Amino acid sequence: MSARPHSDVRVPRRGGEVPDAGLLTEAVTRLRRALRASIRTDYPWETLPMAQVELLQVLGEHSPARVSDVAARQRLAPSTVSGLIGQMISAGLVARDIDPADRRASVVTLTAAGREQLAAWTTAHERRMDAALAGLDDADRAAIANALPALVQLAEHLGEPADGATDR
Repeated sequence: MSARPHSDVRVPRRGGEVPDAGLLTEAVTRLRRALRASIRTDYPWETLPMAQVELLQVLGEHSPARVSDVAARQRLAPSTVSGLIGQMISAGLVARDIDPADRRASVVTLTAAGREQLAAWTTAHERRMDAALAGLDDADRAAIANALPALVQLAEHLGEPADGATDR
């Protein structure tokens, strides 16, 4: 993939102009790839697959949870999530228990080891991001800080149904 030059290209949309979706997609992709690669280099202990890290994050925010609820949040098939959870149970990161609200169902929760792994992963990523941000000039750091609320809102909009049920 060739890097596109930095640009302030804006595309007209209903309600005003928005940043070029292609540039934003590329930037997010490159950030994720660079962060993932740098963490594996700087912190070689980090071997947890991203799919499992994302499940730890979901369970860190919404626990206990049924497998079907986790699958819906992650937009994955329940069988995929079940397989990942099975691996994580074997690794001691999550535990499966009876759902107290419906004894026929089960829920998964983070174990102490899962919480520790998630905290270590988060701390390592924050340290790496802090180091990268320190290499930027004040104007770039300010631009990123100013963009954070809008990026959080964008992530929330991306989490909404794409079937046209919400018109934005």
